[in-house]
Amino acid sequence: MKVKIKSTKIELTPQIKDYVQLKMSRLQKYLGKVPALNCDVELSRENGMQNSGKIYRAEVNLELPGSLLRVEKTEKDMLKAIDKVKDHLARSIKKYKERKQTVKK
Repeated sequence: MKVKIKSTKIELTPQIKDYVQLKMSRLQKYLGKVPALNCDVELSRENGMQNSGKIYRAEVNLELPGSLLRVEKTEKDMLKAIDKVKDHLARSIKKYKERKQTVKK
């Protein structure tokens, strides 16, 4: 799966790129034979309120045949935000495949 990574207001280090690639490649087992047409990942830092400090946002748009799965999560740690997005996207892929199977029947 080809992953495009975009960053806003943060420096995209090779370690973060590798971490995102690793997490997104693990989604391939949930996809199975379903081809991923496009996978866009956006990482950004948002300025929170006065006491909340830095908040990181991770967003993934995964284009599948006939559908677009979009997941967005915010956390105080960038890696936690990426993990949460991956977990939620895995659930969305499972639901997508279940819907496709019930439509075929």
